[in-house]
Amino acid sequence: MTPVSSKLYTDDVSLLMVLIDTNPFFWNSSKSTLPFSKFLSHVLAFLNSILLLNQLNQVVVIATGYNSCDYVFDSASQNQNQRAERLLQNLEEFIDKDESLCREDSVKGPGFSLLSGSLSMALCYIQKVFRSGPLHPQPRILCLHGSPDGPGQYVAVMNSIFSAQRSMVPIDSCVIGAQHSAFLQQASYITGGVYLKPQHLDGLLQCLLTVFATDLHSRNFLLLPKPAGVDFRASCFCHKRTIDMGYICSVCLSIFCEHQKKCSTCGSIFGQAQTQDTSMPDRKGKAPMV
Repeated sequence: MTPVSSKLYTDDVSLLMVLIDTNPFFWNSSKSTLPFSKFLSHVLAFLNSILLLNQLNQVVVIATGYNSCDYVFDSASQNQNQRAERLLQNLEEFIDKDESLCREDSVKGPGFSLLSGSLSMALCYIQKVFRSGPLHPQPRILCLHGSPDGPGQYVAVMNSIFSAQRSMVPIDSCVIGAQHSAFLQQASYITGGVYLKPQHLDGLLQCLLTVFATDLHSRNFLLLPKPAGVDFRASCFCHKRTIDMGYICSVCLSIFCEHQKKCSTCGSIFGQAQTQDTSMPDRKGKAPMV
């Protein structure tokens, strides 16, 4: 009998979507303890290892810049002998283009990378693979992120996280910045991925190979690292600050750190904030002591 497809995928074949943080403000700041060139050498060795583990594995790289994000590499459409050269060339062109858009901006600190955009692009590519037919590799997303979280991207990032959860696509996170990422902590926790912040970036390749090179089927037999805690705090829509308590619009669920007269998202009119005593009075009409 003639096979249905020339590629018979099994449960150990992976489609790895790699999101590389190329934010120039992060890599040129003191927050980065690893040079970008050395970081790329670790990543290239890791990608080559993924492609060598199984000839049917596919790797797609998305560059996450400060102003934009774009596909820079797809192993399915590249010649095997020119993969590394083509990836570096496309990445260099993207970085030059992204930096040219940043020259007129006055950015304080490391700035924020467009994580929400790269996540959306990765999920769009995965949905295209899902619709190509029943035979396809198991998709997963790996975020190599260093920039701090952008509070203004909170809604877009959370929408991408819930979309990945619904599609059963795990989001792995490898944070190379100085601080933990609350966005990626929630992304990995909700989607069943792995969150890791390496203590020594000189051994980044070892961390990538021992933790993130395994396919989804093999993870059932391995004891992978788990985060000690997950920061589930949200960012307010008014000042883009991470808050512990706030006000929520009952119509569109927008979050505000201060009471607003009108929702800036859906336009709903809010009433005056009131605090009510919910304690039950006793038989004499007095509230019991708590």
